[in-house]
Amino acid sequence: MLKNIITPLLDIAYNEQGDPSGWPVVLLHGFPYDIHAYDEVTPLLVSRGARVIAPYLRGYGPTRFLSSTTVRSGQQAALGADLLALLNALQIQQAVLAGYDWGGRAACVVAALYPSRARGLVSANGYNIQNIAASARPDDPEKEYRLWYQYYFHGERGRAGLTENRRALCRLLWAQWSPTWRFDEATYERSAIAFDNPDFVDVVIHSYRHRYALVDGDPQFEEMERRLAATPQIIAPTITLEGDADGVTPPGRPRDFAARFTGRHENRLVPNAGHNLPQEAPQAFADAVLDVNNWAG
Repeated sequence: MLKNIITPLLDIAYNEQGDPSGWPVVLLHGFPYDIHAYDEVTPLLVSRGARVIAPYLRGYGPTRFLSSTTVRSGQQAALGADLLALLNALQIQQAVLAGYDWGGRAACVVAALYPSRARGLVSANGYNIQNIAASARPDDPEKEYRLWYQYYFHGERGRAGLTENRRALCRLLWAQWSPTWRFDEATYERSAIAFDNPDFVDVVIHSYRHRYALVDGDPQFEEMERRLAATPQIIAPTITLEGDADGVTPPGRPRDFAARFTGRHENRLVPNAGHNLPQEAPQAFADAVLDVNNWAG
């Protein structure tokens, strides 16, 4: 059931399924996706007693800013703060946090900075907190070319391209990032409607510029960004997931998991899956959520 709730900055739209007294799990989508990524994950969790909450992130779907003066920020601290505000508004003291891409980043931020709020963590693509201080350091060309869209968004041509061609551009990213996933047009369109949000372009552009220190963040998140700059450890029981066909963040990259995840941790490679893991491999994603919930006892 689609609901909405008011937080200090947003009117957040979210889908809620399951017993209201069940164990809570928050499922967080990425860019450029939406809550339909969890359509097949949700019933698997509900059948195991979960209360499943899947919010539209800022700039997506029916979620709206309350004030026209709020910075349309897509920075990591804003995403984490929105998740924390959602938990507070719903009076959820602790939940399993699960996500990928932007959603995985929000989950990692809350798990790292507010550990008492994370019963467990499932994060596709590993430790998703950005090291902005190191963002100007070039990577190997094989990785750099996969990030073409980020560099495109750094200029005004990219902003205009996203504004005018958002459906085609985001569909291209779906195809490039998930080369083994044969989604149809109806599946894509069901999610692409979320990109018609009036703040979508501003939030996306800010996100991809802020992570490279090209623009300032929202001042209200300055302290949170300062804490994130230390790349804090995550103590919650965690499963990280990687799709073996991920076209933007392929597996095999160096990862210092031991330094980042100091609680129980397991990294799982998901076969024949790309970047949109919950929609491409719902059983594997649901299994990870169920496992970390069980680990938490």
